[in-house]
Amino acid sequence: MSTSPPTFAVQNGRLTSARQVSSPNFNARPEPHEISLLVIHCISLPPAQYSGDAIERFFMNQLDATEHPYFETIADLQVSAHLLIRRDGEVVQFVDFDQRAWHAGKSCFEGRENCNDYSIGIELEGTDTDEYTEHQYAALAAITKVLMQAHPKLTPARIAAHSTIAPERKTDPGPGFDWPRYLRLIVT
Repeated sequence: MSTSPPTFAVQNGRLTSARQVSSPNFNARPEPHEISLLVIHCISLPPAQYSGDAIERFFMNQLDATEHPYFETIADLQVSAHLLIRRDGEVVQFVDFDQRAWHAGKSCFEGRENCNDYSIGIELEGTDTDEYTEHQYAALAAITKVLMQAHPKLTPARIAAHSTIAPERKTDPGPGFDWPRYLRLIVT
């Protein structure tokens, strides 16, 4: 089954057709800044549970630590991503692309540290082991194409898993993510 995502474009640091929810967890990119890396992540809150608004509340520093035992371990963290792609393909933007979202943490890509400085972070609602949805692949591919047009240094070779840039700490998006499928979608 083929799924057609909305039409996306980048305008003034924002993704058209994305629902905008402004996270406070960002700052200015260091000068000079040029976006040259796309980082793919996954998240589900509570772990392995889908739907609900816990991810949004987490990125807004509004997660209630008493709501779930896992939330006690993360409620004080201040993190964000530029985008979240929900299981149904809905796209939520938390941070403008020209700003530095706090998604990568301590990280390094091809010898260059601090990936947040020069990357865009996209979270897929999911886990390392669950398969991602047709809707998510369609939206991610469409978004990747418009990001590569808007930021010429972004190429398929400069798309990385969170686990690639932070291998000691992270495992996402994990074996549930079909890299060959995704790469085929962005080059067609």
